[in-house]
Amino acid sequence: MNEELEFFRDNVRRFIQEAIAPDYEQWEKAEIFPRQLWNLLGEHGLLAVDLPEEYGGAGADFNFSMLIQEEFARANFAAIGGPMAVHSDIVAHYLLNIGTEEQKQRYLPKMVSGECVGAVAMTEPGTGSDLQSVSTKAVADGDDFIINGSKTFITNGQHSDLIIVVARTNQDVPGSKGITLFLVDADTPGFSRGRNLEKIGLHAADTSELFFEDVRVPASSILGTLDGGFALLMGELVRERLALAVSAVGAAEGVLADTIEYVKQRKAFGSAVAEFQNTRFKLAELATDVRIHRSFIDECKQLFVDGKLDPATVSMSKVAATEMQGRVVDGCLQLHGGYGYMREYGVSRAYVDARVQRIYGGTSEIMKELISRSVLA
Repeated sequence: MNEELEFFRDNVRRFIQEAIAPDYEQWEKAEIFPRQLWNLLGEHGLLAVDLPEEYGGAGADFNFSMLIQEEFARANFAAIGGPMAVHSDIVAHYLLNIGTEEQKQRYLPKMVSGECVGAVAMTEPGTGSDLQSVSTKAVADGDDFIINGSKTFITNGQHSDLIIVVARTNQDVPGSKGITLFLVDADTPGFSRGRNLEKIGLHAADTSELFFEDVRVPASSILGTLDGGFALLMGELVRERLALAVSAVGAAEGVLADTIEYVKQRKAFGSAVAEFQNTRFKLAELATDVRIHRSFIDECKQLFVDGKLDPATVSMSKVAATEMQGRVVDGCLQLHGGYGYMREYGVSRAYVDARVQRIYGGTSEIMKELISRSVLA
């Protein structure tokens, strides 16, 4: 397995250097990468790699999917790695784990090829992390449901062909008990995309507003069970939060490696910056921080493979790794001095891209709340 993983890693790195690196800065300036990149990713076998072969996947181990996340993060291309994770590690696995056979056959092969791009429409302008308070409604009308509402901060919003929509279907029960997930095709009448949102980081990532105005979908578009969506969301969040933790460690490793090379070459007061005691001590702190979290995240990956990763532990991994990423990129930028603030140096992008890691997928504060419940149980 290790030999196969390393061979795959070499292929992923080669793809990144040949297909991503030359155009990434251009995509950052355009504030979106091209739709055809999804097809290219599919052609090179980098989408939903751990889906079963019967649905077009490679039937690979979970670690292969996480390796892709690590390498895109390590290369400082988070604005592509993040959308890929939503597509491959969230949407595809919602379908695989809770979809009907018809739904799987319809969407999954096209998701592997890049022909169909997936998104999850959870967050609303007034709810943030509070998924129990969603106001988007799906009202039964004969054998159909009519969806009305709006979503924001939706990754892959502009490129998506399939959207998993979180909507309230029962107004008479507590928040968590009246939510349903729906599969909505982007060409459904009444669905529209808002603007591609401007962000302080992840500029090339596709992050949008979505609107649903009398969107009619058949009952067969329900993903999972009617009114049972909240529990399904919570079940799939384990994989999502682990993927974020994995990318956080990969990103920290990448920016640290770049910074080590920089301080060896950069001169100040007649000496390489690496020769100053402050630089050496700071790098020692950062390297230790990264290595500790690498060990913990590797443990969590194995727990996930074994089916033993619980919500509290994955919350620990998410909050710890993303907070560590923030510390490391901040320390690395400081070691670059004024040049670290210039966009021509990758550390500046790593710095702004890292900030959202402590927010999406559940804020650090939400993670601490979940951990505390387990500790005090």
